[in-house]
Amino acid sequence: MRDEIKLFLPLSPAELHILLALAGEDLHGYGIMIEVARQSGGQYKLGPGTLYDNLRKLLTQGCVEEMQKRAAGEDPRRRYYRLTALGRRVLAAEVARLETVVRDAKAYLVGPRPRRA
Repeated sequence: MRDEIKLFLPLSPAELHILLALAGEDLHGYGIMIEVARQSGGQYKLGPGTLYDNLRKLLTQGCVEEMQKRAAGEDPRRRYYRLTALGRRVLAAEVARLETVVRDAKAYLVGPRPRRA
């Protein structure tokens, strides 16, 4: 993993879910909230404050960008966001990091436990 990517990790749960939602398609804020709830089976829901605070951070970091072009007939007040190449690399690195955490946790659960003194 490149050092520049390590600077972004670990992602907060909100950041992870926002990047996952945008990995599938470009979305506006409300669309991100709906997609996060859908992907998580309703287990994780983003409120507007959490969403937009995290979007601002991800925009500043360059993981997400606001799209300038909108489809014809779209509400001009809606801002659409897309995952950048950097955002995709950060997301992949976070997924790999979480896979390691889960693998290690599973090994601990089935393996011998250290004795307490």
